[in-house]
Amino acid sequence: MTANPKKDGKQTKARRTVGFTIIFVIIAVIGAGGYFLSKRTRAGQPASPEQAEQQRIPVVTTQAAIRDFQRILAVQGNVEAKNSAFVSSRIPGTLEYIFVDEGDTVVANKTRLFQTDDANLKENLEIGRHNLTVAQSSKNKSMANIEKTRADLHKAKLDYERFKRLLKKEAVTADMFEQQESRYLQLQAVEKLNIAELNLAAAQQEQAQASLAIAEKNLADATIYAPISGKVSSRMLEPGEMGSPGVPVLSIDDTTVIEIAAFLPAQYYADIISGQTSMKIQVAGIDIGQHAITYKSPTIHPMLRTFEIKCLLTNPPEAVAPGAMAQINVILESRKGIGVPSAAIQQRGGNNVVFTVKDNISHQVTVQPGIEMEGWIEIRKGQISENTPVVTMGQYMIEDGTQVTVQKEGE
Repeated sequence: MTANPKKDGKQTKARRTVGFTIIFVIIAVIGAGGYFLSKRTRAGQPASPEQAEQQRIPVVTTQAAIRDFQRILAVQGNVEAKNSAFVSSRIPGTLEYIFVDEGDTVVANKTRLFQTDDANLKENLEIGRHNLTVAQSSKNKSMANIEKTRADLHKAKLDYERFKRLLKKEAVTADMFEQQESRYLQLQAVEKLNIAELNLAAAQQEQAQASLAIAEKNLADATIYAPISGKVSSRMLEPGEMGSPGVPVLSIDDTTVIEIAAFLPAQYYADIISGQTSMKIQVAGIDIGQHAITYKSPTIHPMLRTFEIKCLLTNPPEAVAPGAMAQINVILESRKGIGVPSAAIQQRGGNNVVFTVKDNISHQVTVQPGIEMEGWIEIRKGQISENTPVVTMGQYMIEDGTQVTVQKEGE
């Protein structure tokens, strides 16, 4: 069957004509309706209730409520151990034993950590003990010499006084008296010498005691005990390596007491009060709660313009370990107040306003907003009280005095 192009073109043109005619009729009907409604209104005839209801602006309202408002500064911080220690040898020497490994729990002053080779130290201790024995013997000898000299001196004094009396009676010669006097004076000098020797022996004994104490301490220092309780977090050296003061062998962290540390911009320095300002903390998705700030740096870093804050926590969850990152919300300010949804606040004529509804009439209220939190804004000033309905949808289509229809109450 062969199509007739000429006939098909005529049918298409006819259909277009019918379509245009229908559209024209619809527009004419709508225009006529608008004309007669407008004419009726100008003639002073009131619109029907259905027409009046159609002219109202539909809105949604939410009641103002008393809420907790907080001015919050969100920052990231670090989890740090409050008590930690890098443990090194007290004396230089080869590390002979290391008694603990990473992850081991240690107790302060009880758990042995490592030991330096102590063979020379033991030998020095024995030498020190021997030297002390010699010094004590020397002191005892000096004391015995003093006792003997004082006995001889006593006898010489008696002879000297007797010969002195006999010399007056000319019973002895002057030479005999002078011999007794010389012996008496010599023994006095010997006594002074013995006293000096005794003092020297006493000083040598004290020196030997001090050397022995040092040798004992050095030997004791060869074995290092844990300075704090906690866990071994790292092991830097191994047995056979040289240890020396200031070179860490192990590090220990007390994980039962931690600090959450963060740095804040200098502009918030006056807002932070140690012991009063608090912060909410999350670590690895774990909500640790709200805690007071326990430390604020006394100075502001002159280059970075930041200062440090810390919060002390005891017995944190096991998953919260030093070195982890913390999400911190510092609560700079907190108070209760009247609030409205953030969507209710508008800018009209350079002012912040909200619209309330009474008897299906909108009323514009100028307000002073405060803290915004979780989709609500605090109202610091303005004629808004608790349970006042404020427009949260449709507010951009109304003015002061607009007739409205409340479709539903928002939450």
